[in-house]
Amino acid sequence: MLNHMRTTACSAVKLAVIAAVGLTLSVGASHADAGFRSWIDNFRSTAARSGISDATFRAAFAGVNDIDPEVLEKARSQPEFKSPVWDYFDNRVHERSIATGQAMAKKLKPWLDKIEQRFGVSRNILLAIWSMETNYGEILKRPEIVRGTIRSLATLAYADKRRAKFARTQLIASLKILQRGDVSVAELQGSWAGAMGHTQFIPTSFIAYGVDIDGNGRRDIWNSVPDALATSANLLAKNGWQSGRTWGYEVRLPAGKMPSGSLSLAKWQSLGVTRANGKPFSNASDAATLRLPDGRSGPAFLMLRNFSVIKRYNNAEKYALAVAVLADRIGGGSGFTNDFNRPFTPLSIAEKEELQRTLSSLGYYDGKSDGNIGPATKASILAYQASKGLTKDGYASMELLSHMRSR
Repeated sequence: MLNHMRTTACSAVKLAVIAAVGLTLSVGASHADAGFRSWIDNFRSTAARSGISDATFRAAFAGVNDIDPEVLEKARSQPEFKSPVWDYFDNRVHERSIATGQAMAKKLKPWLDKIEQRFGVSRNILLAIWSMETNYGEILKRPEIVRGTIRSLATLAYADKRRAKFARTQLIASLKILQRGDVSVAELQGSWAGAMGHTQFIPTSFIAYGVDIDGNGRRDIWNSVPDALATSANLLAKNGWQSGRTWGYEVRLPAGKMPSGSLSLAKWQSLGVTRANGKPFSNASDAATLRLPDGRSGPAFLMLRNFSVIKRYNNAEKYALAVAVLADRIGGGSGFTNDFNRPFTPLSIAEKEELQRTLSSLGYYDGKSDGNIGPATKASILAYQASKGLTKDGYASMELLSHMRSR
């Protein structure tokens, strides 16, 4: 009877896939699913050796029968390392992310006071991380983005050779989180790579740094914003955050070649490097490293210890700089004195939304008009530019919007 049921189920799957994409792919998918289920069965003993009960394992993997193909697709691209620096910033540090951060600073002031007092980490840095990771929690409301952590990590452990070891480790940690009772199986959700909650912690980091600051007995970064922000603060504090110190300074450079490596702020100043806003450096003995994220003609920065600590959260330089700059803007600071070298005139968020709406009305775009210029918007821009005989650069620019307005 069991063999008959398996044969019937496999036949139904094959027929459905044949209709969609052909016999070869259907057979491949069938073997892949069978192999994945076998892998899960074998992983049960690995979990048991790590102290995971059979009840926890069964609950975690209930309904996980096939890999998530979107996880493997996303694994091939990480925007921190591929987007031009100005493109990366424009989608993350803008008037909306700044205003929302300032509103959250007021709304969560009692909790931020408590977190800042306990861990010594700037509230603005924590708010900027929250913005960068999940847009202040808004991404967690989008089922097309958020996925089950167990299935995501099992997919990577089984089918991504480069990340398999990492994913197996994180999968065991996820099972330990479930077994401890911090979160239910249904709530254990996150990114394609297994990062979880409002501030996107990988499971092993959550185990190491998770904080229950709201006092309900659970370290809940999925539903408790105070717990999520406190957990982020704990990570930064334990990795050497220097309380009351900045992350770095935008600077002006003198003519001539600058040295590499770490020098004291006093030494940099003696070489003719000055703060872009004209103010003096604080703590002249602090060591700093020069960074030119957009070349010599773009903004220049002297990075201090706290910048390196932000990189313990995400090792991408663009990510850490975006967090630092957004934090300054949330705190009331101004933008760059010397902006990035964009090959076009940038748009405000409202203007980007107008551009997306216009592309949609013309039949080139069917996504959300949210001001976020992602791959779908860029593809629609390229299609529009091609149809109008314009230079195909994919930029959401004032030049393009002006052309659309005048059509």
